[in-house]
Amino acid sequence: MAKILDDGILKQVQEVFAELSNPVHVLFFRSRENCEYCDETQQLLEEVISLSGKLSIEVFDLQDDAETAARYAVERTPAYVIAGKDGDQIIDYGVRYSGIPAGHEFTSLINDLLIVSRRDSGLTPQTRAYLAELKQPLLLQVFVTPT
Repeated sequence: MAKILDDGILKQVQEVFAELSNPVHVLFFRSRENCEYCDETQQLLEEVISLSGKLSIEVFDLQDDAETAARYAVERTPAYVIAGKDGDQIIDYGVRYSGIPAGHEFTSLINDLLIVSRRDSGLTPQTRAYLAELKQPLLLQVFVTPT
């Protein structure tokens, strides 16, 4: 399959990745059947991951690796988790994507890799204090469509 990202984009992303400070591990979930964009998403992630030694990827099958998918609350494919890595330990920060990160989502992917690498969300002290006061779990989902 031909490269998805052109050399200019790869160079720009590689320059941004000079700011990566801690290892990041991407857990990619795909399905063998009826998974539109699984191949393209995996290829795109692998192209991005190859740009830095601080990034790694692990590929899972949603059905064969159902226990791992359940552990990370992955229910559909293609999907991926952006997690920290400390030695063999995977640190789950709750960052999940469903679908291919094309268009504006590509920038979000790169930014999330940087944020997880820094191990800091960049939230203001006021926002952190507000969140610390929450008494029950909060599920925040952001949906983006190409329309």
